[in-house]
Amino acid sequence: MKIEWILCPFCGSKTRLKIRGDTVLENFPLYCPKCKHETLITVRKLNLFIVQEPDAQTQSR
Repeated sequence: MKIEWILCPFCGSKTRLKIRGDTVLENFPLYCPKCKHETLITVRKLNLFIVQEPDAQTQSR
């Protein structure tokens, strides 16, 4: 069984999660501790798909 780390789609670093070849995730909130981004992903057969990117944050003045 092949096991891989889930990599952040923004910065490419390892997250805290591993997936196996038979792992299925639907609308999973992936958080990257390095770049502090959170995004919804779907994983099927070790392929990661971005479901929704986070909304742009408002600027404070």
